[in-house]
Amino acid sequence: MKYTQLGRTGLKVSRLVLGTMNFGPQTDETTSHGILDAALDAGLNFVDTANVYGWGENKGRTEEIIGSWFAKGDGRRDKTVLATKVYGNMAPDGESWPNHDKLSALNIRRAVEASLKRLGTDYIDLYQFHHVDRSTPFEEIWQAVDVLIQQGKILYAGSSNFPGYKIAQANETAARRGSVGLVSEQCIYNLFERRAEMEVIPAAQEYGLGVIPWSPLHGGLLGGVLKKETEGKRRTEGRAAETLADPAVRARLQAYEDLLDKHGLAPGEVGLAWLLTRPGVTGPIVGPRTPDQLAGALRALDLELSEEVLTALDEIFPGPGPSPEAFAW
Repeated sequence: MKYTQLGRTGLKVSRLVLGTMNFGPQTDETTSHGILDAALDAGLNFVDTANVYGWGENKGRTEEIIGSWFAKGDGRRDKTVLATKVYGNMAPDGESWPNHDKLSALNIRRAVEASLKRLGTDYIDLYQFHHVDRSTPFEEIWQAVDVLIQQGKILYAGSSNFPGYKIAQANETAARRGSVGLVSEQCIYNLFERRAEMEVIPAAQEYGLGVIPWSPLHGGLLGGVLKKETEGKRRTEGRAAETLADPAVRARLQAYEDLLDKHGLAPGEVGLAWLLTRPGVTGPIVGPRTPDQLAGALRALDLELSEEVLTALDEIFPGPGPSPEAFAW
């Protein structure tokens, strides 16, 4: 396993992040524990979750599955860098009760305590804001976070789905308070979706945040979806099906799959390996539903892409270019 520092911190994390959103809704507890064990055996020490995972009436279930895994002992908790998130409404399903969501000091305090209980641990390594809260000033957010850090309940704070200007605003406010501020940003970023390169990633680099891409294969579209369709191994639905209905999208994906087929490369592994070459990226989040899918993701760590392949990928999926040049002279 390869490791790197998480942004400007001294915390060492694996270059792949184990995403757990499927644990509960799609992957049962026993299989989830098997995936967690296999990840740890491979040296993957960075595990990401969120308080709302499990969804609907089962929100919180994913954290519980991780908590029962920690309870098995053998140093599982000490070896794991644990990240979870706060923002989504955690009121009982069907109820719309105030102060059970977003980033008020009250909800942050309530949400941390609930996550710690479900996770069966006394601290969270990385506590992430799952979305921007336009109603709560950063002064209040950092006051709540600073107390939790002083209490030893969280070690670092990160963001998710923040635009570049909010990363700047958050960390400038933290600096005025003498607070540590954000140390990571979790954003959608992949070959297909490169808008983060304009503002989000530059802001993260400027303020010393590690970038943790989610949806590294763009919902499976970069995992060889066209070939799987042809072979009858996958039927696309939802957002992926709507995206594939665009002939221009299908043409780009076909060019992508043809390129990799020519070089004998697996699309899913290439999508991850490409992200590992990108400036500022700590490691992409992989969300395996089975141990076999985890094994495929781990192979990306040893894949070195040639300049020929990297150049061709840029031609198929061109980035937006740097800001402000992307929209100015």
